[in-house]
Amino acid sequence: MADFGNDPGLWAAKGIGSAAGAAVSLIYMLPKGKREAASRFFTGLSCGLIFGGPAGLWIVSKLGIAGSLSGAEVMVTGSAASSLVAWWVMGAAVRVAERFGTRPD
Repeated sequence: MADFGNDPGLWAAKGIGSAAGAAVSLIYMLPKGKREAASRFFTGLSCGLIFGGPAGLWIVSKLGIAGSLSGAEVMVTGSAASSLVAWWVMGAAVRVAERFGTRPD
C-alpha cells in the first residue's frame, strides 16, 4: 500500500484532481443557477480532497496498473473520480426525493 503522508505535491494533485472533477460535473450537466453551481463545485471539491487517495488506490488496483503510475497520478485520478461521482450520487438522491415529493428547498 502506498504511503501518501502530507506531501505538498500530493495535496496539490488532490486539489487539481478535485477541481477538474467538479468542473467536468458542472460542464456535463449545467447548473440552474449560481447557488447550485457553487454548491456542486464545493461538494465535488470536498469529496475529491477527502476520498481522492482511497479512490485512486482502488481504481489503479482494479485496472491492474498500480505499479506504473506515480503517487501524484494516482491522487489526481482518485480525486477527479471522487469529485465527479459525488455530484452524480447527489443528483440521483435529489431525483428520488423529487419522485416522492420530499425535496427540501
